[in-house]
Amino acid sequence: MVTSEQRRRQLAREKYERQAQARAEAAAKRRRRNAIVAGALAVVVVGGIATVASGALDSDDKKDSKAASAAPSPSASGKQWAAEPAMTIDTAAAYTATLDTSAGKVTFSLDAAKAPHTVNSFAFLAGQQFWDNTKCHRLTTQGIYVLQCGDPTGTGTGGPGYQFADENLTGATYPAGTVAMANSGANTNGSQFFLVYKDTQLPPSYTPFGKITGGLDVLQKIADAGVQGGGGDGAPATPVKVASITTAKG
Repeated sequence: MVTSEQRRRQLAREKYERQAQARAEAAAKRRRRNAIVAGALAVVVVGGIATVASGALDSDDKKDSKAASAAPSPSASGKQWAAEPAMTIDTAAAYTATLDTSAGKVTFSLDAAKAPHTVNSFAFLAGQQFWDNTKCHRLTTQGIYVLQCGDPTGTGTGGPGYQFADENLTGATYPAGTVAMANSGANTNGSQFFLVYKDTQLPPSYTPFGKITGGLDVLQKIADAGVQGGGGDGAPATPVKVASITTAKG
């Protein structure tokens, strides 16, 4: 027999997944809308490259040109990049991160071996001060217990301009202390992530890439203050501003 508590948790999980699906559909619409503009731009860029390549580049230069085009480059809109950053971390090394917020510091280890692309992207964005002076825009306190951060717009729709594939999902669970990527569907990771402050049941669809080593009490204090408006899912009642995120090797 299903207890009322189990039913409440089930409903909370279903709500969370419906919201994720809605975000995925909205993202798909944006991609379709932008595809026409992107396609026209691609023709212009390819034409420009072809003009130069036909007269000046030898085979080694072409290789360098391809590598450069794959590297992240800021767009005219600000801190946005066209592609996932090149791999620069040592996947055999240990990495740590420090999240410095208006509510206190949270530290966590980063699993470069199991989630190399995620940790590499996280370290890259931290080094770019991408998250400085942003806010953690979402807190859930019913059924799912997470604080979500990483959106530079603070709306839940922002990101770094690129996406990358899921990692480390086989057997993934989300106990208290987990740090994982938020997404809008399979392989749509960007800059948003969440910190689990209480054991949470979720499908293995969110890349876990870190473990909190300090500051779980900071997250619990944020959660204890509740959600704006008194619900179980929304902006934290006590605003949480991210001053900076830094990463370190070793």
